[in-house]
Amino acid sequence: MSPALFAVLAIGVTVGALVFYVGMGLVKSRESGGRRLAGLQTRSDVLQTGFSERAVAPVLEGVGKFALRFTPTGWVEGAQQKLVLAGWADRMDGNTWAAIRIIVLVISIVLALVVQGLLDSTVWRFVAFGVILFIGFFGPSAMMNRKIDSRRKEMEKQLPDVIDLLVISVEAGLGFEAAMGRVVQNVPGELSREFSRTLQETRVGVSRNVALRSLAERTDVDDLNTFIMSLIQADQFGVSIARMLRVQADEMRVRRRQRAQERAFAAPVKLVFPLVFFIFPAIFVILLGPAVMKIAKVLGDVF
Repeated sequence: MSPALFAVLAIGVTVGALVFYVGMGLVKSRESGGRRLAGLQTRSDVLQTGFSERAVAPVLEGVGKFALRFTPTGWVEGAQQKLVLAGWADRMDGNTWAAIRIIVLVISIVLALVVQGLLDSTVWRFVAFGVILFIGFFGPSAMMNRKIDSRRKEMEKQLPDVIDLLVISVEAGLGFEAAMGRVVQNVPGELSREFSRTLQETRVGVSRNVALRSLAERTDVDDLNTFIMSLIQADQFGVSIARMLRVQADEMRVRRRQRAQERAFAAPVKLVFPLVFFIFPAIFVILLGPAVMKIAKVLGDVF
């Protein structure tokens, strides 16, 4: 391994460790702040926290607050909504997210300048500078969007089974809130956590319809939104919850089967590009390679 490549890898590992250390400090500071507000953390517990949580995180949160002054109107609200959809709202807010993005961008600029000094070719310097800045600027947003998509897919996958359990529980004689509690106890995952939060809201006095609408806003899953709207309409018009749940369970099974069929039909189209660019060339080399070599040898002897 060349010294320049080793230096680049060492700097990359150091920067990654620094970003992880600072980010964990910000997240833990956010969580401990919530515990202090709840009265669950004493002064001795605060003094026993790590250096990144006690010293680094407050400074970086101040940097985030300063940066928010220069952000466009509505950026904070949009970032907060994305944090909710990603399931990170209990660990950080818009201020913390702004601070993390600034830290990553500044470190990427420093890393790009260091890498430029280690490379000899002007072209590779320009390419490395552009790639590192691109990753530093769009990397956090891409990571959040990926988390949102994976969370939506997980809840979309769990929803039919959850509705089946709700149907069984309600038809067995439980109320809807008790059935949701049974789901929270027996089905782990993101959807169960959101149901648990909805139950907590109803227990502190929030009406069922308002809590369900909040659930729809926190998840933004089409199938779940349809299910919630059906629940609200059944509650408003006095329709039997058990009958409505049975209908929704049947519809969810049909939608899941249609979604599986759609993905199965799309598989051959997605296989075209790997076949053309990776598998076919290897097959051609194996099948036609000896013939081409023999033809080239014969033509070489003739001419």
